[in-house]
Amino acid sequence: MDRDEEQLLRGRVYGHDHDDPDPGPRRGQTYAELVGGPLDGLLLDITSWRAEEFDEGAALPTELGRFPGGRALYEPVPGGSRTPGPGVSCRFHHSGDTP
Repeated sequence: MDRDEEQLLRGRVYGHDHDDPDPGPRRGQTYAELVGGPLDGLLLDITSWRAEEFDEGAALPTELGRFPGGRALYEPVPGGSRTPGPGVSCRFHHSGDTP
């Protein structure tokens, strides 16, 4: 793991409470870094996702988007790289918000 990846792994994982004693990534899990939008910089745990789920991206509930209580939409970059195994394997980019 290179130095940049180590910095990313110090980030918070989406869905972990901010008062959680350890809101960061867990050893052995696989993550997508969320890029842009209201959840920029968070990590999304994709450890158990199937290929078709990965290709669809994610609609993540958040109070921070354009529609409080709505969802922030994130998608993998078409043709983007994805590294197998634990750690940060890819990036999902913000594509919009929905109520």
